[in-house]
Amino acid sequence: MPSGNFAATLVLQPPGPQATWALRSFVAALALHDALVDVTGGPECFALKWPNDVLLNGGKLAGILLEGLGARHLAIGIGVNLADIPAGGELPEGALAPVSLLSGTGVTIAPETFLEYLAASYAERERELVTYGFAPIRAAWLERAARLGQEIVARTATSETRGLFDTIDEEGYLLLKTDSGPCRIAAADIYF
Repeated sequence: MPSGNFAATLVLQPPGPQATWALRSFVAALALHDALVDVTGGPECFALKWPNDVLLNGGKLAGILLEGLGARHLAIGIGVNLADIPAGGELPEGALAPVSLLSGTGVTIAPETFLEYLAASYAERERELVTYGFAPIRAAWLERAARLGQEIVARTATSETRGLFDTIDEEGYLLLKTDSGPCRIAAADIYF
């Protein structure tokens, strides 16, 4: 991780069944979006990429990774390119190039300061999920979704599905309209 970038993990004991824990990726994405808008004042340059990325002007700014820690704990890892982009090799075809908040907006912020914004945003979005369920989180996420209504490609280790990004369902699954009918996808890498 380049110096000046943000990396943190939140460990929590989510209420409800383990099957619903994955919905925290949408909570985290919205919290990241909220914090970035608060820091920059520019909501129009950020978008959310299913299932767990935040985009800045079409480039990958941030990523989220969820991992269950036994039967009671969930770890939510978040990385944000605040100052620089990670060194890397060649990108796979269709992958989005990484960008940094500094290069994309000119905004400089220390990781510790960004954590204050993100923690407040996450607490509010988590409260919303626990109080009202996934429906308002889903609606807010869809309002900020990248490529909604456009053609995307969903790749897994064994398959590739091309279709129009229709929506996400009540369980956070991606719904695509394909030539062979609707397709519901639980997990995949998304390419534009």
